[in-house]
Amino acid sequence: MLPEMNERSRNALCVVALLLLVGIFYGQTVGHDFVNWDDPWYVVQNPLIKSWSLTNLKGIATEVVTRNYAPVTIFSYLVDHTFYGLWAGGYHLTNVLLHGLNVVLVFVLLKRLTGSRSVALMTAALFAAHPIQIETVAWISSRKGLLSAAFMLSALICWLRPVRSERHDMLGLSFFALALLSKAIAVVLPAIVLAYDVYVQRKQIAESIARQFLPGVMAVCLLLITMSAQVTQIGGVRGHMGLSKLEILGIDTVLLWQYIGMLIRPGELCVLYDPPTSGIAGLITISTLAWGAVSVAVYRSRERYPLLAFAAICAVVLMVPVLNLFPLTTLMNDRYLYLPCIPVFAVAAVGLSKVLDWTLRPTVPGIDNTVSVPRAWLPTLVTAILVVLCHSKSSEYLPVWKNDQSLWEYTYTQAPQIPAVRIQYANSLHNDGRDPQACNVLKETLARYSPDDLDRQRIEQKLDAWQ
Repeated sequence: MLPEMNERSRNALCVVALLLLVGIFYGQTVGHDFVNWDDPWYVVQNPLIKSWSLTNLKGIATEVVTRNYAPVTIFSYLVDHTFYGLWAGGYHLTNVLLHGLNVVLVFVLLKRLTGSRSVALMTAALFAAHPIQIETVAWISSRKGLLSAAFMLSALICWLRPVRSERHDMLGLSFFALALLSKAIAVVLPAIVLAYDVYVQRKQIAESIARQFLPGVMAVCLLLITMSAQVTQIGGVRGHMGLSKLEILGIDTVLLWQYIGMLIRPGELCVLYDPPTSGIAGLITISTLAWGAVSVAVYRSRERYPLLAFAAICAVVLMVPVLNLFPLTTLMNDRYLYLPCIPVFAVAAVGLSKVLDWTLRPTVPGIDNTVSVPRAWLPTLVTAILVVLCHSKSSEYLPVWKNDQSLWEYTYTQAPQIPAVRIQYANSLHNDGRDPQACNVLKETLARYSPDDLDRQRIEQKLDAWQ
């Protein structure tokens, strides 16, 4: 029975259960195809991954692909291509395996930080199964997010500990370097470790900054390379690109609450969103005041609940790279929450654990009148219920990512006003041999949906080629 198991056996059982959960949720993606949303540029038409020639290896190490410098990610596609060729299922399998690895790493990290197996299990299970993760796992081109997360979590396991040996420091630095070379979002890692040292370990700020000097230099170098790679603005939703930083920050306060809402109750998920950027002054004011209140509450509780303050800082820091302070072609995406959801789920798991402890405590001192269900099983039961709820939504949305047609037919019904969506939907019709319908979609886009100059140029080129 579970209560008679030793510590290692219980942890191993949790890991096996989490891996089975990932397999059950995402195993079907092995039957999915590539989609015409970056997959052609990263994989199908990418000459760098077609052979192990010295020219290709040099290109992987030095060249920018699809506006990103991510040599470790491109190298992973080279490995996949060696085994699978252009069988999309193999690339999907790698994504699923990486997500499974990340789920285990989340469990290990949260178990160490909180000292609670039930909190770690609940957090990792939500991280594994929440519908918001579908875009990251089911989209081959989102491999960079999975890889960078694996190396970031590994680095944090090395660095977020009361006593760090020289070996821990070097291992963490190696994982951090690999994370940076997988996706630029890893630049936030030194700030997370700094927050842990200051708020959880109560170290002096000067000492903590000194320990993060080398990782900080590495992060700045990678950030400069990434910023220089952002030379085009093709694709996505670009209506916000001309706004000032202050206007972007105001919009971000609203979007962050929307993200929280999506984690609590995922609604109609979509590959592209078009949140309003004008006429929302009232929403911005309310959102700013609400975040101010949350910030004050967290700051006041930092001494009593240091892990809560650390979780709040982590969530914000992990979101910084995708808040459009550095221009991105989309304001809002599901994949932006792949790592930031972890501290949110952890706080929810701790809160739920506290509620269960309070609910089940004896009402009369000295008399055990709690419910008959063993206390150790209750967090697992609650976790199972949450996973079932996640599965009901995931089972609806995951098939959307099966191929071009399913992805863009669904997205076209969700956001037909976005020119980029209409262009991609037309591309899927063209790939399916339905050129007349594709041309009609593009003509309607020109007539009714006011595409910007870049999209208008793309549409006109396609119409000339397809008519």
